[in-house]
Amino acid sequence: MPDHFYVYPSYLKRSVKRSEGRRVPESVAVGGELTAEGMREAAQALGFHAEVETKHYPKEAWRVEGRIKVAKKKGVSKAEFLRRLAKELHTRAQAAAGAP
Repeated sequence: MPDHFYVYPSYLKRSVKRSEGRRVPESVAVGGELTAEGMREAAQALGFHAEVETKHYPKEAWRVEGRIKVAKKKGVSKAEFLRRLAKELHTRAQAAAGAP
């Protein structure tokens, strides 16, 4: 079993339908611009080791947005990680919006 998993921006985007690959509920999904680098920073803020890879999401082969490779932690499922990551991205977006 691999010691890592991959996360594409499409997993978290509000504009992507579940049937198109979104993995979190719309209420948790992230609106606006979402980059692999931003996801990496948020994952590291949550205490996960993550690195950016320049790959395309298979369902959107024409768009190369990248993905992050995240080291697994015991007791944290991929679904739980995605929810935590979305929450962290919301927090960061709110902080950036409130900054002068």
